[in-house]
Amino acid sequence: MRDKSYQALVIGASAGGINAIASLLSGLSTRFTIPIMIVQHRLPVLNLFLTQYWDEAGIFQTKEADDKDSLQSGIAYIAPPNYHLLVEQDKTLSLSIDPKICYARPSIDVLFETASDAYQAHLIGVILTGANNDGTAGLRRIKAHGGLTIAQEPNTAEASTMPQSAINSGAIDKILPLTSIASFLNNLL
Repeated sequence: MRDKSYQALVIGASAGGINAIASLLSGLSTRFTIPIMIVQHRLPVLNLFLTQYWDEAGIFQTKEADDKDSLQSGIAYIAPPNYHLLVEQDKTLSLSIDPKICYARPSIDVLFETASDAYQAHLIGVILTGANNDGTAGLRRIKAHGGLTIAQEPNTAEASTMPQSAINSGAIDKILPLTSIASFLNNLL
């Protein structure tokens, strides 16, 4: 694997993602100390449920991202419904109500692309289950900057379209079953 220090992790998911993200977060160890940013396509009614569910699933505090949040380790920042989540060059978060991308706001591509611009080769991008191609362009940007890209093995995804789209694009470094992603990430740090 590449000899570099990773500074942030971005995760994107859609259909079936709530449980997939819980599975991934629950498998990360206390040694996993880089900030995590998540886009899960969702309805506004799931606000409180998601943070509580993911808090219980993992060792990380989950927090709905606020504009101008400074990224901290041990916290998983979740894009609020109907807002794009962006990473600024100073590694703070910002929110946007710009038009939908791939029919989604928040868009996985927006998070992945802005995080890649901020972190360059020190970013890990993970695409999980989903039913469209959101995230593929963002993963191409992460790979172009020298970051690490991971896709959930499509046959382990509730909806295989999203990880398969990323794989088909040639932008993926590692294809893993959902149950192996957390241990792979733990071994990187």
